[in-house]
This record gives sequence, structure tokens and C-alpha cells, in this order.
Amino acid sequence: MPGRILFIDDDPAGREVALFNLRKAGYELAAAEDGAQGLSAFASSPFDLVITDLKMPGVPGMEVLRKIHGESPDVPVLVITAFGNVETAVAAMKEGAYDFIGKPFHRDQLLLAVGKALDRRRLAAEVRDLRIRASGVGRDVVSVSAAMRRLLEVADRVAATSATVLITGESGTGKEVLARRIHVRSLRAEGPFVTVNCAAIPADLLESELFGHARGAFTGAVRDRAGRFRQASGGTLFLDEVAEIPPTLQGKLLRALQERVVDAVGGDAPVPVDVRILAATNRDLRARIREGSFREDLYYRLNVVELAAPPLRERPDDIPPLVERFVSEFAGGREITVPGAVVADLSRRPWPGNVRELRNACERMVILCRGDEVSLDDLPPASRGGGTAEDASASFPPLPAEGLSLVDLEKRVIERALRMKGGNIAQAALFLRIPRHILVYRIGKYGLRRDA
Repeated sequence: MPGRILFIDDDPAGREVALFNLRKAGYELAAAEDGAQGLSAFASSPFDLVITDLKMPGVPGMEVLRKIHGESPDVPVLVITAFGNVETAVAAMKEGAYDFIGKPFHRDQLLLAVGKALDRRRLAAEVRDLRIRASGVGRDVVSVSAAMRRLLEVADRVAATSATVLITGESGTGKEVLARRIHVRSLRAEGPFVTVNCAAIPADLLESELFGHARGAFTGAVRDRAGRFRQASGGTLFLDEVAEIPPTLQGKLLRALQERVVDAVGGDAPVPVDVRILAATNRDLRARIREGSFREDLYYRLNVVELAAPPLRERPDDIPPLVERFVSEFAGGREITVPGAVVADLSRRPWPGNVRELRNACERMVILCRGDEVSLDDLPPASRGGGTAEDASASFPPLPAEGLSLVDLEKRVIERALRMKGGNIAQAALFLRIPRHILVYRIGKYGLRRDA
């Protein structure tokens, strides 16, 4: 089917002739008289192909090519010029042009080049769709609610670009699933998707894990290690829990993002890397910046595009289809029905653990289901009774009228957690749901003993 073409040329006569021929061939067209007008048109509406003259006043065609290829590398750009030569053609192709034709060109020459460019775009889209279906990524995100449909629409648009993306949201909202979707729908989908949980790796090992190390760089470094940046070369590196990266490493991460090079621990020279960065956090990075524990320049480098994953309680319309999917997943071929009363009960839950918690609840229901229909008795205790978020907070002691010190409260909670876990910092950190190095920092800050 004919595509939508943006034609940019400052020559009125040549532009009108080309537009006439393309329109007669059935293409939908938009025209621009110069580079600035062309870029404005491209930013405001989607196109399947861009045709641009190279020699134009103001913004030249080569700059138009660079910007369009950088923002939407999947959109082919066909370059035309009356001043064409081999050097110009090579330069345009190096900048990402699909093809190059010189003026004056014949009608058939133009239509042939346009047809080939659009065929290639369609073929690439079909391959991408097949890859998505084969990977199963397309089935992992339920988007019945308006909030999720909007999120996925933006995610799919940004997937085709090379922009760095920061995915924010509460724990369990599906941030990694969203990151995988972006990778599979990107032009890097054939490359690796490498995940690093920055909160799960001890601070003293994280530098080597990310950037690699040279043999002999430290005790135990018996061989060279590439590191996750280089392992993800040609693909995507997903930095989960990016807020937990220690301040001492944030500068090095910023350099890797800006310069596209990494410095291995003990290495002699920086190593170039070709990788796209996706990052995620359930923390408020702006608050971390105010505290001084997260670099503001790194935040803006990561946050080129922000995708905020909504909590499950803000999209209750997604709960029924999620329940259906998870029950089918865990049923193992059994025909299990979930009555409306059970779905209604689940839909009223606040789900502080979000989709992850709902998935676990569905697994429990399937395991406990005695026949072919789930009952209210099969629900997890915390999910029974159709309570609300206010009910969930009722188990907490009332706040004193005279107020309290949040610092003292945090100190007492850490003391009790350490006592409960016999001074084991790793277990206490797991219980408190914070990274180990953060707990170590808090213990030192408050002058606590492990046997508190």
C-alpha cells in the first residue's frame, strides 16, 4: 500500500513536478520549501519516507538527514541534489541516507527509488513484528486501561529511536517487561539485551561488573573481564535500580553515556562501546539529587525520555484480563474458571506489590483450587474481604497527636530489624527491602551496633 512521503526542496518548479508524479502514483504527500520547514513537518506528523534536497538555504539537507536519521532511524531518507558527485553521495550514505539520486531525474527513476525505499521499510516492519510475536514480548503487557495504552504508545514510538529511556514506577509494575518490549521493537533487537540489577551487586564489585577489569587489576582478577557494557555491544543495556549506584561510580557511568567509552578497572585505555541504555528505578531521583546522593547531570543524561509505569491500583481495568492470563498460565492445561465475585474481590485490592503480587496471588489460587472453579477461599489472606487502601493501613499503629521524629522512627526500625536477624546485615537489608550498602550507610550514620 502507498506510503506517506515528506518532500523537501527549495526549487518550486522541480518540487511541483516531483509532487505531481508522486501524487499520480498514489502516494500521500506533504511538502516543505526548506530544511527548517521540513524538520517541523516531520516532528508534527509520521512519515514513511523523506525525500530531501541537499543544497538549501538555512538548514541544509545533510543536517536534515542527520536529525531525521538520529530521531527515527527506521524512516528511510532519499537524498536528491543538482550538485551530485561521488564524494557527496558517499557522505550522504555514511550519514544514513537510503539512496542518492541526482537532478535532473526522470520520473521513472524517482518512482523506482521511492518504491524500493518503501518496500524495504515494510519488510523491516514485518520482520520486526514476526520477531516480537516469536519472542512473546507482545503478550506480556496488558493494555486494556487508558493509562497503559498511552504508556505503550509512547514506549513503541521511542523504541525506534536511539534515545536513552528512564522507566520509573513502583516495584512490581513491570519496568523490566517494558524495557524488553522497547528492545525487541528497536533496531537493536538482533543484539543482546543485558540486565544489571544495580541493587543486587555489592558496591565494591559493581564497577568491575559494569565496565570490566584487566587481568591483575586486583586480587582474584585472574583474567580479563569484558563487563556488561561491552557484553551488550550492538544491543541494549538495562540498568535496573539505577538509583542504587554509589555516588563514587556515577561519574564513571556519566562518562560512559556521554563519550560512549568505558574504562575497565586496571585497563590502559578507554574502550569504545556501541550500546543503548535503558534505566529503571522505583525511587524518587529528584529527591536523591536534593539529598546529594545522585548526580543531577547523570539524571538528565538518563532521563532523555521518561516512562512512568502506573501502579496497578490506578488501572483496575487491567486486573480482570491479568487474572485471566495468569490463571491460564498456571493452570497447565486445566480449564479453570474465575467467577465474577472473585474477580471483583481482586479488583478492589490496593495491590502494594502491583502486578507481581497479583501474579503470585493467581498462582496460589490455581494451586489451592480443588475443582474447575476458583472460590473466595482460594484467595491469599491479605487479598480477601474486598478491603481498600485505607483498610491496608489500618494495621499500623495510630500516629501520636504530638508528632514524632521520622529519624528516630527509622533508627528504631533498623535496630529492631537487626535484632530480629541476629545482626546479619544482608538478611536485615532483605527484610527492610533496601540495598545492603544503604543499610550499612544508615547503621554508620546512626552509630548502631549489629547486635542492637
